[in-house]
Amino acid sequence: MDIFQGLFNGFAVALTGTNLMYCFIGSLLGTAVGVLPGLGPAATISLLLPVVYAMGSPATSIIFLAGIYYGAMYGGSTTSILMRIPGEAASVVTCVDGFELAKNGRAGAALGIAAIGSFIAGTVGVIGLTFLAPPLAEFALRFGAPEYFALMLFGLLLAVFLSGDSPIKGTIMLLMGIIFANVGLDPISGLERFTFGVVSLQGGFDFVTLAMGLFGLSEILLTLEEKQGAEFVSRTIGKLFPTASDWAESKWPIFRGSLIGFFTGIIPGGGAVVASLTSYAVEKRFSKHPEEFGKGSLAGVAGPESANNGASSSSFIPLLTLGIPCNAAVAMIFAALLIQGVTPGPFMIVERPDVFWGVIASMYVGNVILLILNLPLVGLWVQLLKVPFGILGPIIAMFTTVGCYSLANDTFSIYVFIGFGIFGYILRKLKFEPGPMVMAFILAPLIENAFRQALLMSDGSMLIFVNRPISGTLMVLFAVVLIGQLYSSYRRRKHNQC
Repeated sequence: MDIFQGLFNGFAVALTGTNLMYCFIGSLLGTAVGVLPGLGPAATISLLLPVVYAMGSPATSIIFLAGIYYGAMYGGSTTSILMRIPGEAASVVTCVDGFELAKNGRAGAALGIAAIGSFIAGTVGVIGLTFLAPPLAEFALRFGAPEYFALMLFGLLLAVFLSGDSPIKGTIMLLMGIIFANVGLDPISGLERFTFGVVSLQGGFDFVTLAMGLFGLSEILLTLEEKQGAEFVSRTIGKLFPTASDWAESKWPIFRGSLIGFFTGIIPGGGAVVASLTSYAVEKRFSKHPEEFGKGSLAGVAGPESANNGASSSSFIPLLTLGIPCNAAVAMIFAALLIQGVTPGPFMIVERPDVFWGVIASMYVGNVILLILNLPLVGLWVQLLKVPFGILGPIIAMFTTVGCYSLANDTFSIYVFIGFGIFGYILRKLKFEPGPMVMAFILAPLIENAFRQALLMSDGSMLIFVNRPISGTLMVLFAVVLIGQLYSSYRRRKHNQC
């Protein structure tokens, strides 16, 4: 199907009354999630996965969840600038210069340039998604079991090294995800694995329950534990629309941040956090006045905010074309597609073009909605921040528990939900990043099936993974990245000992 024809049909799907309404609700809710400290997009989407069951259309549910994801990138800048509290992890770096600008009476300029930069970068990311996704999906049709095994293995490796400061902790989380994914019955032999005689475990752990506990409940517990008494730096925000000099200072950081975010978002484990940190480092290096960074540089807000929004859009490229989630939030959307009976990957554009193009078209619409919402509603978000999380947290936990029970009308699901919530809380306290675990939990069954199919194709020969051009190239890249990271870790450890 022609790209423009596909996009035209996508707008026909996205602009229906129901889908437009859910795009608006998702964008609005995502912005609120970005504003509220403690509730990130991954946690929110995990808590809302039971709602997906009630939605009849896969396109509608993914449009809704996608709006939450990229909406959170927009909203995260508000508290970072006004309170020096990142509403979302990707907005951590915005706190540095955004808060200093607010202290200097330029909160309006910072908020305005963050919103405009987010819109431009988000639109650039969606345009890239529009034109890059179809040819990538066509190329992926050449993939067989060996290629998918090598690709997913390489994706997990990148997720480990890019999702946290410690590759060792990332590897531990990866192995935990694989272990949890193998609980239940073997799909081929039917033998029990890691069930320990518990009948309820024969069906394995439900991803929705695991995600709701690991991200949602653990985030609620952590946020309730923290006592933040931050106050606004200014009661008057000032002029929201940037001046000509503000735009002159920000246009190139927005451009560079958009490109950095787009390419970083495609990489498994990269995502918005890595994109914003990379953009900040690049802008400081390119700046004619690097000494201003950390003291109220507008470029230090424009670049990172553009980067995290560009990354949120481009992270849908590997999801829709290869069936590979790049980060924890996109992994939740991956699960939502599976719940609706849609398998992301190269055949999705042919088998479900309404979902494929409908989601892409909705992101154009969502970016416009967010630009319209973001600036006028700053006052509303300020009032929302005054509601104590001690009130919001227990209410969210109660509704989540009810939703968890409604998935299978089984109290065992509640025990699993609470267990993973406590487990996630402990992991966060010990500074373990759960992202690799979630990605491994989703990809482990797919990797196992691809591995078994490849061995059946080769009569048990492991050479099939290196003899074929695409899989062989991916395995070489896997080895190069692994050796490079191990060597880099060895050099750092040796340097620290000196």
